[in-house]
Amino acid sequence: MKFELQCTAPLSKARAGKIETAHGQIDTPIFMPVGTLGSVKGIHFKDLKEDIKAQIILGNTYHLYLRPGAEIIEKAGGLHKFIGWDRPILTDSGGFQVFSLGDIRKLTEEGARFQSHIDGSRHLFTPENVVDIQRSIGADIIMAFDECTPGDADYDYARKSLELTQRWLERCIKRFSETEPKYGYSQSLFPIVQGCVYADLRKKAAEHVASFDSDGYAIGGLSVGEKEADMYAMIEVVNAILPENKPRYLMGVGTPINILEGIDRGVDMFDCVMPTRNGRNGMLFTRNGIINIKNNKWRDDFSPIDPDGTSFVDCQYSKAYLRHLFQSKEMLGAQIGSIHNLAFYLWLVGEARQQILAGTFKPWKEMMVKQIGKRL
Repeated sequence: MKFELQCTAPLSKARAGKIETAHGQIDTPIFMPVGTLGSVKGIHFKDLKEDIKAQIILGNTYHLYLRPGAEIIEKAGGLHKFIGWDRPILTDSGGFQVFSLGDIRKLTEEGARFQSHIDGSRHLFTPENVVDIQRSIGADIIMAFDECTPGDADYDYARKSLELTQRWLERCIKRFSETEPKYGYSQSLFPIVQGCVYADLRKKAAEHVASFDSDGYAIGGLSVGEKEADMYAMIEVVNAILPENKPRYLMGVGTPINILEGIDRGVDMFDCVMPTRNGRNGMLFTRNGIINIKNNKWRDDFSPIDPDGTSFVDCQYSKAYLRHLFQSKEMLGAQIGSIHNLAFYLWLVGEARQQILAGTFKPWKEMMVKQIGKRL
């Protein structure tokens, strides 16, 4: 993997860059649709490519390990071939999913023991086998195994959690260096910065991951219950330390405003389930604000969902028609909502990139933050 930093915006840390992988180029900043089980819910890959213009998608190690299993994916020749996607893929480590299991998981120095949410069967994730599983999945970019520290953790817990994540990282890097890709193309391992909302821990974590010459770096453990101001502060602490010549990935974040604020602070890559999850439930993001399409006010509004969004695939659909689909519980409504939101997110990061290259990002971002957060 190669990363070229092309431009930094005036009065901002916002960056435009280019990532080259074995499965194609990614222009940054970029939003990555979440394809947890090898599919972005309700979206055909044709739509992802042609209408949404996704350059890279995510797969989830935890879920793919449980179903269909790494053995099946390996027999298929890797996740790209299994799902028919020929562009880049990133897989997370499963750390966040294990964190989410609560009482049915236990962390030790060895790794994380957990019960499947599907059938209750017992499993163990270690730094070593998580690398092995992601080798079998075959994503272009893979994540080191970490503990996702809760956003409300006290200092002592956060410190011990970070120290465990750091020891696990060293084991991940050792395993990664001892193994080879399985499908004839290279993979890149990103370490993850943890440390909760404590600046000294985040600084320590960023310095630790930066000591490894990785192809890129991820920032984890944010948007998990902490205040937004704390999230932004931690991004600033971390990005002041991470190498400028490597991509920075903010995991699981977030709202359109979160993304613009992250870009302003030097983040290059984002992912979140919000555009599809909210789209399935009738919440639509537009250039002029947020729409709850189920509201009665849209019953006889025959204007496009986003009148200014001329590049969006769903311009042919009116608000009234989409509300009708949701009221009727037609599957097409959830699909249109998901496609619309993903198209909006990809438009937003693409437009941010153009504003960075033009030197106008900062005033544009301040204007957009005011617009897109309004409830319509």
